[in-house]
Amino acid sequence: MKRQKRDKLGRAHANGYQAGLGGKTKEQCPYQSVNAKSQWLGGWRDAISDRNLGLFK
Repeated sequence: MKRQKRDKLGRAHANGYQAGLGGKTKEQCPYQSVNAKSQWLGGWRDAISDRNLGLFK
């Protein structure tokens, strides 16, 4: 049985979330396409808000 890879947009969101937790700025987004970039930034914003709420250090 083959494993399915996560879709590219889901991966972009997860990468953005990890970047936000790691303290990277939104200008460090590695994506060029509009859809992937918006997903990355959405994940980044989620991580920043989670950090501000004290969920992560």
